[in-house]
Amino acid sequence: MNMAIDHIGVVVSRLEDGLRQRETLFGYSQLTDAVMNARQKVRVLFMAKEGSCTIKLIEPTEESSPVYRFANEGGGLHHFCFRCDNIDVEVERYRQMGFRMLSEMQPGEAFEGERIAFVLAGQGLNIELIESGNKARLRDQARKETNSST
Repeated sequence: MNMAIDHIGVVVSRLEDGLRQRETLFGYSQLTDAVMNARQKVRVLFMAKEGSCTIKLIEPTEESSPVYRFANEGGGLHHFCFRCDNIDVEVERYRQMGFRMLSEMQPGEAFEGERIAFVLAGQGLNIELIESGNKARLRDQARKETNSST
């Protein structure tokens, strides 16, 4: 089991407000442009800060979004996302532990179509699983920094 935190997911009412708050309070900057997730009916974007964990802001786009009510109640911490070597193995392991799948494996628009899954692990812990660290719609500066480090 080789897993590492990829990002922390935070539900917000408006991406722009969440972005501005995290820039002002914590010195984060926008890593990606907003990406629409049609299955979950949300828009998401990633923020980064050198030496710190990435943050994914999540904004519901309609009332039928699974996070709509949460956003209207003020939003907040939604999930921890773990990058793993084999999502199939981890999903099966969590099933064997009796955890509930919140969403079966599916392509994640925010991860360039790579598979994702959501698991409810109890005690209010939502876990997103991914295999890839890819982020869709990297902004120009982030793309340059990524390319220069390889």
